Amino acid sequence: MGLCQKFKGKFKKCNKEKCALACMECDTSNLPKHIRELKKYKAEFQRFHRYIKYAKPVIVIFTLLVWYILIKYGGFKAFSVFIALLFSMVTFFEFFFLRRIEAKILNPIGSLKNGVSEIARGNYDVEIKNCVSNEIGQLIDSFNEMARKLKEGEKVKSEYEENRKTIIANISHDLKTPMTSIQGYIEAILDDTVISREDLSKYLKIIYSNSEYMNKLIDDLFLFSKLDMQKLDFNFAEVEAIPFFNDLFEEFELEFQERGFKFAYTNKLEENVVFNIDTKRIHQIFRNVIGNAVKYRGGASLSLWVDLYMEKDFVCVDVRDDGRGIGEDKLEHVFDRFYRVDTERTKDLLSTGLGLAIAKELVEAHGGKISASSVEGSGTCFTIRIPALIISR
Repeated sequence: MGLCQKFKGKFKKCNKEKCALACMECDTSNLPKHIRELKKYKAEFQRFHRYIKYAKPVIVIFTLLVWYILIKYGGFKAFSVFIALLFSMVTFFEFFFLRRIEAKILNPIGSLKNGVSEIARGNYDVEIKNCVSNEIGQLIDSFNEMARKLKEGEKVKSEYEENRKTIIANISHDLKTPMTSIQGYIEAILDDTVISREDLSKYLKIIYSNSEYMNKLIDDLFLFSKLDMQKLDFNFAEVEAIPFFNDLFEEFELEFQERGFKFAYTNKLEENVVFNIDTKRIHQIFRNVIGNAVKYRGGASLSLWVDLYMEKDFVCVDVRDDGRGIGEDKLEHVFDRFYRVDTERTKDLLSTGLGLAIAKELVEAHGGKISASSVEGSGTCFTIRIPALIISR
């Protein structure tokens, strides 16, 4: 019984020291003292663990020895047997108590210690099997959750770093091409050879187009970076959907008529709807989506159909064209940064490769969604969904 009481006393003392450590103020001046206390606690815990580990076989041997002595010198008298049974019950109770302490407390803490060591080495793919239902079991569950979140954070960090490298490579490519073109034409102009006025005008137009492309690329990059960091300012206001979209698509219809393209807008809303939007950013969303249809129409003509309708609690707009369409394997990437449907990264002075990525970020900033469907050779349909507030009577 003394062995059990001695362990309980030390374990109680250990818990008090642990609580004292938890209540300390973690300032830098006390850091060396905290480290010494933690080392002391760790050493005492390891000593308890060894004590229990070696106490169990000692208890068994000691019990068998007592039985041997009582039987040899006391015979099988009833009193001797009673004393031996009583002593055996006490010692076996203490044995199973220590075994339970080891299974429920010391072994799980040892597993936690190993898990923390793995985390410290940068191995976040670690999970401790939880076989206990006490406070230490809750601690193990919390540790597993922490390890899972650290692993996810490391994965996101790795993906972010990979995206950063890809963006830098894409920017370098998209800026180097027009810069090389500008440099080449300027060198031709500065050359001593005679250049006709027609050639000079042609060279200057190419230089202007390339510089305009670089300026647009920088503007799109700046806008996308602000969206990515959630630092873009929005001026939200409650707007009626029907008047807003009537004015918006009337502007696009005039532009299409000037270029000889077909534009058809249909309002399928039965009642007017109010939604909370930044009108400038919504205009930019449709400018990017419709501009994308114009750039990649695949021919001299283009027909565009726009449908406005209500679906559940969302104001929805379908933008369909009769262009060349997008392959199924490429459709899932159309909203990626710098992605172009063409496998060759040929420079298109009308496209920076960021238009649809910016449109997606702007739609999501409004709490909405944008999706695309396409049949190769038959055209593409973009659907923009913006949450509605109320129905205006």
